[in-house]
Amino acid sequence: MTAQNSETAGPVAARLSFLDRFLAVWILLAMAIGLGLGRVVPELGDALAKVTVTGVSLPIALGLLVMMYPVLAKVRYDRLDTVTRDRRLLIPSLVINWILGPAVMFALAWIFLPDLPEYRTGLIIVGLARCIAMVVIWNDLACGDREAAAVLVALNSVFQVLAFSLLGWFYLSVLPGWLGLQQTGLNVSVWEIARSVLIFLGIPLAAGFLTRRLGEKAKGRTWYEAKLLPRIGPFALYGLLFTIVVLFALQGQAITSRPLDVARIALPLLVYFALMWAGSMALGKAVGLGYPRATTLAFTAAGNNFELAIAVAIATFGATSGQALAGVVGPLIEVPVLIGLVHVALAARRLFPGAPAPAAELSGLKEPARD
Repeated sequence: MTAQNSETAGPVAARLSFLDRFLAVWILLAMAIGLGLGRVVPELGDALAKVTVTGVSLPIALGLLVMMYPVLAKVRYDRLDTVTRDRRLLIPSLVINWILGPAVMFALAWIFLPDLPEYRTGLIIVGLARCIAMVVIWNDLACGDREAAAVLVALNSVFQVLAFSLLGWFYLSVLPGWLGLQQTGLNVSVWEIARSVLIFLGIPLAAGFLTRRLGEKAKGRTWYEAKLLPRIGPFALYGLLFTIVVLFALQGQAITSRPLDVARIALPLLVYFALMWAGSMALGKAVGLGYPRATTLAFTAAGNNFELAIAVAIATFGATSGQALAGVVGPLIEVPVLIGLVHVALAARRLFPGAPAPAAELSGLKEPARD
């Protein structure tokens, strides 16, 4: 079995494009370029931040839309009913994302940052903003279930609109008051959250759905998946790298000028991502989910909606606040950690009976090979 997998993996790796083969390198390089630009050209951040969408830089918003569209165009929307009937996936996802996730981040923020209230508040806001954007990339790279990811991010978006403000009030004002801790106010309207969801999820989701619907209707599923998807697929990676460069250029000066503060913010984030991902993956296996859906459960639980968290922190506390810096450090840590967890997930396939061999697909950003 091992020998066979080794023989299969060799040719597949050789058939990967240069860009895909060194994906982790390009992501880390994009982060370094962004930080360098923000440091060398301090006014670049102000220039990029002048035009915003729901408090997020327009270049970042465009990068996110370009990043998400190809992945959502790959989703087979006619299979979504198989996901919505899977209570082993949906119920754990809702519990992990909207009960455990915010509680874990609240606890870690107070444990690691008891003397830094601005950063602590920023981390709690990050914990409340459940992922609806970049998680589709990590899930796709780890060969998770695309249809399940589409359903879970849609559920998260609905709950985000309904619960974000309420949870912010509870974790920043009510619960600290019960525990005799410092309280903080959070003033964000439901419309602001809904607008963020509509832009960062609604637009690429509608575009992906219409592309598949019209493409299959015009030339059939075989042409759509064999011809069109390979052409638009690489734009997901281009959008991801562009987003990372712009994101870190915006706050490069702040991040590089306060390395000790960044390190203190990073530590609870590292613990958070590890706990959420590993715990969700283990829970998925325990309740009988296969590898693809357990992987989707894990990444949707571990990822966070950093664009919403940053927008809320800036709108409430100001662009130069510690809360905003904590929001920016979120993706600084999340990006390399979750790309590392993609590799951990792929290596963990052997723990799931019946999971496809890693060599069965060329890349998470490519359509699976089909007979």
